[in-house]
Amino acid sequence: MENRICELRRAKHLSQEELAKKCCVSRQTVNAIENNKYDPTLKLAFQLAKVLDTTVDELFLRN
Repeated sequence: MENRICELRRAKHLSQEELAKKCCVSRQTVNAIENNKYDPTLKLAFQLAKVLDTTVDELFLRN
């Protein structure tokens, strides 16, 4: 499963640190998710989608 977090984050001119603060996680967590090294919890996935003005389905793409 791929994600579009980095693409959508950059489109909103947010740094990893800014996105992390808005979602109450560490910058390292955002980095790990963007690099497909960590799968977020469902709660975090919904928080990321909300901050990035998208849906969870649009945030995570199936291969």
